[in-house]
Amino acid sequence: MSSFKALRVYQSESGLEPRVESMTVDQLSDGAVVIRSAWSGINFKDALAVTGKGKIIRQFPLNAGIDVSGTVETSEDPRFRPGDPVVVTGCGMGENHDGGFAQMVRVPGDWVVPLQDPLDLRTAMAVGTAGFTAAMALVRMEANGQRPEQGPILVNGATGGVGSYAIRLFSHAGYRVTALTGKPEAADYLKSLGAEEVLDAGELEFGTRPMEKGLWGGAVDSLGDESLAWLTRTVKPWGNIAAVGLAQGIKLNTTVMPFIIRGVSLLGIDSVLCHRDIRLATWKRVAELLKPEDVDAIVTREVGLDGVVKAAEALMERRQQGRTLVNLA
Repeated sequence: MSSFKALRVYQSESGLEPRVESMTVDQLSDGAVVIRSAWSGINFKDALAVTGKGKIIRQFPLNAGIDVSGTVETSEDPRFRPGDPVVVTGCGMGENHDGGFAQMVRVPGDWVVPLQDPLDLRTAMAVGTAGFTAAMALVRMEANGQRPEQGPILVNGATGGVGSYAIRLFSHAGYRVTALTGKPEAADYLKSLGAEEVLDAGELEFGTRPMEKGLWGGAVDSLGDESLAWLTRTVKPWGNIAAVGLAQGIKLNTTVMPFIIRGVSLLGIDSVLCHRDIRLATWKRVAELLKPEDVDAIVTREVGLDGVVKAAEALMERRQQGRTLVNLA
């Protein structure tokens, strides 16, 4: 059986050790579908995993990488045939199942999503979990009544992968978008994605009242903690807040008043273990709203397997803007 390369993470007394090494398919985690990988991407969770700064990987050794796109090599699942272009995001890959930083991947059939036109393999991974999460925020918010006429959507953590795609997707869906960032020098980048207004997080006054003036029709929050609490106090009546991340912290100190007086909804976005019907509907929305040229401004770097660790370190140190792709072909 021919070998392939993978970024496999080991645990040692000194910490985690990611190594690019050769493997064969029979060494991979079980699954009905074998995929010849073309692309992956580096998400914040991937950066935590390979740098050892977060407890993402739950068994060792394991191939890192929570996303992959490629073509079906073999399949015991009748829904897929050799040569089919497919994408897999989340589902435990790179956590407790060998992941996408490898030239071959083997996964259960229910994890596999057929690629939808006009997406190609590179574009699908340019979207990846970051774009998929942002799209799920849009799908869930609209299912809960969100409409453009309610007012602008506030996106914080705006220069990150999820934030960047949230700006692009919501603007394409007809919403006015305000970007909130701690990097005011990135204003031109954020406006190129579709933000009508860019606010400097360093100049923000959170206020102390249980409810402040209603400013936003809805919001996509990547930060948690004080920033999310502020959003609960400043979203207008019947607006939705999609909670997609916790870069600032895991706590939420707020009151019930925005929820029972303004009817604000706080929606949790879980892109890892979502039901397959939601996964398919979200990728359908991505295909409707995004074209390959839409990702050009968001993808700012490409690396091979041997460049993943350094790129992950750059992401953890906030030296990386936009999204880094991993070329596996």
